[in-house]
Amino acid sequence: MPVTDHALLSASSAQRWLVCPPIARVEEPFEDKGSNFAAEGTAAHTLAELKLSERFGKMKKVTVKAQMKRFKETNEFYDAAMEDYVSDYCDLVEERVNAYKNAAIELEQKFDLDRWVPKGFGTSDVVICADNTIEIIDLKYGKGVPVDAYQNPQLMLYALGAVDKFDLIYEFENVRMTIIQPRLDNLSTFEISKDELLYWADNYVAPRAVEAFEGKGEWTITDDVVKFSKVRAQLRPRAEKNLALVDKYDLKEAPLLNNEEIAKILERASEIKKWIEHVETYALQKARDEGEEFPGWKVVSGRSNRKIQDEGGLLMMLEAEGYDDEDLLKPQQLQSITNLEKVVGKKAFHELANDFIVKPDGRPVLVPDTDKRPALNSVDDAVSDFEGS
Repeated sequence: MPVTDHALLSASSAQRWLVCPPIARVEEPFEDKGSNFAAEGTAAHTLAELKLSERFGKMKKVTVKAQMKRFKETNEFYDAAMEDYVSDYCDLVEERVNAYKNAAIELEQKFDLDRWVPKGFGTSDVVICADNTIEIIDLKYGKGVPVDAYQNPQLMLYALGAVDKFDLIYEFENVRMTIIQPRLDNLSTFEISKDELLYWADNYVAPRAVEAFEGKGEWTITDDVVKFSKVRAQLRPRAEKNLALVDKYDLKEAPLLNNEEIAKILERASEIKKWIEHVETYALQKARDEGEEFPGWKVVSGRSNRKIQDEGGLLMMLEAEGYDDEDLLKPQQLQSITNLEKVVGKKAFHELANDFIVKPDGRPVLVPDTDKRPALNSVDDAVSDFEGS
């Protein structure tokens, strides 16, 4: 289901549409399915807002208490670790506020970016307004990689919206942007003048936002553009860029690549590996979960290893057959199936231990049609299931 126009150019996706404007409209029809990571982040933000509302008197204590109780009882992501990490974040926010004289703090401030970004909007976690300076603080609950505030476009757009909303009251000169990532102990701050921020907005953001809104502009494919893109596996400009490197070399010139040519391939090797992985993951998901067909390919059950499902029972049975514990255990744990086969003998072990061994289904994989394994959900699968019932 397509997202609506007002959500097209979000601050969170600015790293993509600012660098590669036409990608915004290409991504538009694809629904963002979300993830557990995103849901966990949302939970942490909710908890942080409640805690900061209590600390700074933004909400009546009885209201905070009731909402906090409900949150802790009903949110599946809440635990002691989240409580500690969010408290650390709130401590740092309070330190920042106290570092200013006569500072005012605003929480979850919605702002309009339509002056620079068509139908653009956003919400800032924390806005601190003080004489000469406005500071934007953004909670990042992820623990994958540290996020840097330096020239971070998402944060700069948040700051831009906050400046536009509060500047008439405070007349700021400096803009400070801070990312707090408590699970990585990451605190990152970037500061520029208000004039620099507005110049960036007028001369860089505004023209690219218009191009993005209209689906125009140059296709600039970078790691940051494709990293979180919903269409990264299907992007034709990305495929063309990677395949152009392969097509470039004409074997009529010479049968062997020279060192300069190999060096150029190495420059692109990392991106080409990522691209192939993204294409394979996309095709497998579509074929496995949605039944889409890719000519010449099928989904099969991947290879798996045998597992002993009842080690105690197998040990007792082998002891009863006269085998010594010193041959069966290493040091106090039952040996691997391969080693047990060497002790007992392959044929004898199969006859004795068959009821204690399972071979789980392997993870689905996408393979060429020439692979001998039957396709999952195929007729062969159906017959096998029927005969085994």
